[in-house]
Amino acid sequence: MKKIRIGVAGAGLIAQVEHVPNLLALADRFEIVGVADPSPATRAHMARRFGVHVVAGYDELLALKPEAMLIATPDAYHVDYAARALGAGLHVFCEKPLGYGAAEIDGLIAARDAAGRVLQVGYMKRFDPAFELLLEATKGLGARLRYVTVEVNDPDSWPFVGHHGYFRADDVPQELRAEGGRLRAAQIARALGREPDATTLRGYAGPFASSMVHDLNLAMGLFGSLGIGDVKPVSASIFAGGEGGAATLAVNGGQALCQLSHVAVPGLADYHERISVFFDDRRFELTFPSPYLNHFPTRLRAYTSQGERLAASDLREGYGEPFVRELVAFHEAVAHGTPVRNTAEHARADMALIEAFGRLAAGG
Repeated sequence: MKKIRIGVAGAGLIAQVEHVPNLLALADRFEIVGVADPSPATRAHMARRFGVHVVAGYDELLALKPEAMLIATPDAYHVDYAARALGAGLHVFCEKPLGYGAAEIDGLIAARDAAGRVLQVGYMKRFDPAFELLLEATKGLGARLRYVTVEVNDPDSWPFVGHHGYFRADDVPQELRAEGGRLRAAQIARALGREPDATTLRGYAGPFASSMVHDLNLAMGLFGSLGIGDVKPVSASIFAGGEGGAATLAVNGGQALCQLSHVAVPGLADYHERISVFFDDRRFELTFPSPYLNHFPTRLRAYTSQGERLAASDLREGYGEPFVRELVAFHEAVAHGTPVRNTAEHARADMALIEAFGRLAAGG
């Protein structure tokens, strides 16, 4: 089996808890050439805990001559780092959001095509076995779809990562933190076509672009499987001081509606993510665990009835871990040309809707 030399840009939560340990577990497919992070304490932790080579900056990581790059930096750096990797002839796996705006992603699509390389986006929920079963169970039902609802409350990981040995550093230079904030604000301003106020900035970057985008991507994947391409933003709001977001889509010419909500609950050790899909004569419900609880299966429940007799059944297909399965798929795309499941085009469609939500929430 071809082993791909891969660099990892960023050693924060998602890299420590998922990507680095999963790449090491897939040692027959990947060789980590280095992990880059600006925090000296984080680099020391990564070298000690995982035995990986560490460097401070992205240029140093590129100099190690990887064949592929996994980008897990703060979101504002995704576009630049992905473009530089593609320009260097590398395959790229980039965490979501691929960019804060659709126009930036257009540039990455052009760079990918010019380089002839793989660009895969980190929507791991598309690889959830329960979501795959939902697509299978709903085939041919597009004309009968009535309603999709998504509700998420999230304490932001802290109850679910302690057992992973997650290390949070506080020694990143202040100038780098400030630079990241400026980049984020400028990119979101371009996406919205205006300078956002502090609440809009927080809501766009957090509930919309970082969190809700996962479930929006799943909804778009479901609509595509059902043969539905007509999806239009209707309304959106940012609340809870920028820590909550809600949005509504008209689907299939208004025949169906999709409502999504995400709210941070920082003082409650509870994660709840539920997607309900209603047809005229049946309902499906996906209930996700916290993504950091590996091998906790997502529950898919189907509800049907004959007259007044209601039947509820659970559907399950194994305990495959979505974070691992997406890396296996990335390897297959690079090594064997297997079609990419989470494409830049999917990310562009998602972010075009997120842009619309942001404008609606900002009142324009």
